[in-house]
Amino acid sequence: MTSMLKKISLGKSSRHYAVGLASLAFLLAAGCEKHQAPPPAPPVVQVVEVMQRDVPIYMEWVATLDGNINAVIRPQVTGYLIKQNYREGDLVKQGQLMFEIDPRTFEAAVDEAKGIRAQKVARFDTTTANLARIKPLAEKNAVSQKDLDDATGANQSAKAELEAADANLKTAKLNLGFTRITSPITGIAGIAKAQIGDLLSPSGEPLTTVSSVDPIKVYFNLSEQEYLKVATAANAAGKTAKDVPLDLILVDGSTYPHQGKVSVLNRQADVTTGTFKVAALFPNENNLLRPGQFGRIRATMKVVKDALLVPQRAVTEMQGKFLLAIVGADNKIDIRPVVVGDRIGSDWLIASGLKPGEKVVAEGTQKVKPGMTVETKPFVPATPATGTPGKAAPAAPAAKE
Repeated sequence: MTSMLKKISLGKSSRHYAVGLASLAFLLAAGCEKHQAPPPAPPVVQVVEVMQRDVPIYMEWVATLDGNINAVIRPQVTGYLIKQNYREGDLVKQGQLMFEIDPRTFEAAVDEAKGIRAQKVARFDTTTANLARIKPLAEKNAVSQKDLDDATGANQSAKAELEAADANLKTAKLNLGFTRITSPITGIAGIAKAQIGDLLSPSGEPLTTVSSVDPIKVYFNLSEQEYLKVATAANAAGKTAKDVPLDLILVDGSTYPHQGKVSVLNRQADVTTGTFKVAALFPNENNLLRPGQFGRIRATMKVVKDALLVPQRAVTEMQGKFLLAIVGADNKIDIRPVVVGDRIGSDWLIASGLKPGEKVVAEGTQKVKPGMTVETKPFVPATPATGTPGKAAPAAPAAKE
C-alpha cells in the first residue's frame, strides 16, 4: 500500500514538472517574440532627374580695367596755381581748360622778347640797306672788297640774331600758353593732386590724370597652355585668337551687356610667370566701367549639344572612378560607373554612362547599396548664404575648361 502511494505521488510530481517546463518555454518564446526588432524602414534619399541641355564650354581669367588712353597732366612751366577749371571725376573734352598758372611772369617775358626782336629787326634792316648800297659801288670798284665783305657779314649776323630773337619770342609765347593747362584727350578726369596756391614745376607731382574710357581696356594674363587652347579653337573655326568674343563678369556677378574683343596680345610670354599679357576692348558709352575695377573675362570655346547634367554632390569618386547611384522604377538602387566631363557651376557634365530622364541620388549617397530599396524625395539645393532679397539667384554658369 505504501509503495502504491509513493508511485502515485511521483507520477503527479512528474506531470506537474512537465507542465511547468512547458509553461516556462512558452513564456520565454513569447518574450523573445515580443522583444524582436522590426525590419528597418527603407532609407530616405533626395533624387534629381538628369537634365539635358546645350552647354557652352568656356575659359575664364581674372581681369583688371584700365583706360584706353591715360593722359597724365603735368605742368610744363614753373609757377603758382591760381585756378582749377574742371570738376573732379567728370568727363572733360579734348582742349578743355583744366588749370591756370599765374601768367604775369610769362607775359613779361613775352614783352621782353618782343622788344629784343624789334631791336634785331632794326639792325637787320640797317645792315640790309648798307649792303644794298655797297654792292653797286663794289661792282664799279668804288669801294674796297673788304668794305663789301664787312657789309655782307654784318647783314648775315643781323639776320641770325633776328632769327634767334624770333625763336626766343616763340618760346616765351609757348611758356605763356603753358600757363593754361588743357586736356589732351576726351575722358574722365581724376582728383586733382595740387591745391590753389601751390608752386608747380615740371619735375613735380602730376596734377591729375585723364582717362579715355570708351572703349575701355581690360587686361588679363593667359598661360601658355591656355593660349594654345584658345588659338587652336579659333583656328578650328577659321578665326584668330583676336576674333574670339569675350564676356566681362563684374564683381557683383553680373555679366556686362556688351561683348569685347582682344586688341593686343603681347609679343612674348613673360619668362618669370609663363603668361601672355592680353588687352581687350569693351564699349563703354555710359562710362559705367572705370579704370581700376576688377572682373573676370570669359571666352566661350565651344557648345556641347544635349549635354547631360547632374549635381556635383551626386558624383562619388572612388579609386579614380566616378560613380552615380541610379534609382530605378521599383525604387531600387543601381550603382553605375560614369565618365565625367566639365564642371558647370554646381553641376557636372556626364559624358557617358547615363541616360536622359533617369533619376540620380543627389543627397544620401552614403546610405545606399546596390539593390537596396529606398524612399525618394525631390532634391532641394542648398540656399546660398548671401544674396539680395527679392532677386532671383543667377543661373549656373557654363563649363570652364
